[in-house]
Amino acid sequence: MPIGRLLLEFSVPAIIGMLVNAIYNIVDRIYIGQGLHPLGIAGVGIVMPIMMIIQALSMLIGVGSNSLFAIRMGEGRSDEVEKIMGHAFALLFIIPAVGIILSIIFMEPILWNILKVSADIYPYASNYLRVILYGAIFAAMSPGLTHFIRSDGHPKTSMFVQIVGAVSNIILDPIFIFVLNMGVAGAAWATIISQFISLLFVIGYFNSKWTSLRFRPKYMRLTAKVTGSIMAIGLAPFVMQLAMSLVGILQNNQILKYGGDEALTAMTITFSVLMMIIMPLMGIGQGAQPIIGYNYGAKQYKRVTRCFYLALAACVCILSAGLLLTELAPGFCFSLFSKNEGSLRETGVRTIRICTCMFPVIGIQMMGGQLFQSIGKPIQGTILSLSRQILFFIPCLLFLPVLWGILGFRQIEGIFWAFPISDTCAALMSFIFISRELKKWKTPEAHS
Repeated sequence: MPIGRLLLEFSVPAIIGMLVNAIYNIVDRIYIGQGLHPLGIAGVGIVMPIMMIIQALSMLIGVGSNSLFAIRMGEGRSDEVEKIMGHAFALLFIIPAVGIILSIIFMEPILWNILKVSADIYPYASNYLRVILYGAIFAAMSPGLTHFIRSDGHPKTSMFVQIVGAVSNIILDPIFIFVLNMGVAGAAWATIISQFISLLFVIGYFNSKWTSLRFRPKYMRLTAKVTGSIMAIGLAPFVMQLAMSLVGILQNNQILKYGGDEALTAMTITFSVLMMIIMPLMGIGQGAQPIIGYNYGAKQYKRVTRCFYLALAACVCILSAGLLLTELAPGFCFSLFSKNEGSLRETGVRTIRICTCMFPVIGIQMMGGQLFQSIGKPIQGTILSLSRQILFFIPCLLFLPVLWGILGFRQIEGIFWAFPISDTCAALMSFIFISRELKKWKTPEAHS
């Protein structure tokens, strides 16, 4: 099939699925911000790094196993496919479960000493986190296993599974929050129940007539070889997600230090807006992953290159459209989450504009990391994943507020400007890595 048509067929359902997946958190914040209190948004936002760690563990196994799945299919080694699936199922339960148990045991020290919640935010943060951790295993297993439906050649079914969970969340949120008067805890209950429903549909698919693949118990007995291969390939997205979580903790601490609860609320709203725009890029990456992996395994490098460039062009177009929205109508974006017309709105509008001003370049790093992950080169993928978060963003986060204060500006804005500056630096580094890799595919050795 022509690459453009194939990418469209795989990416559109994945894009819709990722947008739907984003709704889990965003709908919670809309209901909380509009119906409860703006500080409730900050409470949900400040505990997100903990959930991101759980999601990182899910990506380590889910993304790694599906990349390996696609590569093995491209190599014609279909006998190993169910073994990969069985390992993924077991690992997606065991590894996140350990992280969840530790988070529950040490929740209070995490909230006060690591996340550094304020007394005003604490009731919202603790009520949300306590409930969400009880069902976090579903948040790890459901998206991790849903990838297999797409890799099995049924991207629309994968999309449907994610839509079922999101629609359930939209319906359950107002019931738990307002009708049952459970507040932010109700939002958490709605989320974990919805994720459990999605997981049931995934398991149902792999016990249906639509596929011959099964999660067989005999393949859930872990072996070092398969487990190591899965984790090696999944390392890049895992490290990126983990880095985002740790940086998120540092970032929230800096925001509270220089801007207080209001600035944290504004940044949480901004992240919700960013999530809606960036999620389609992750969908494009997921759609491109099996295509790139399969053709790379078959040494069809021209098709790999064409798929990468088409995916990158789509990302840049979406980001450019997002830039127009956030620069021309930031007030509208803010009003989706809060009715506040005072200083919070002013801070929120300013934050949205600054953080998105270099949006189009983000696609280079995101697709660059996806490329190396898809072709089974975790070291390069990990380096690119770390470049934005570790090499550039952390120094900006620590240095810019001080510099802005010396120059006579508001120090909190130094944190906001850390986003576009680090995005630009990471894009330049990714461009160098990508160019070198593509040149290798043109050599005779690559085709031998």
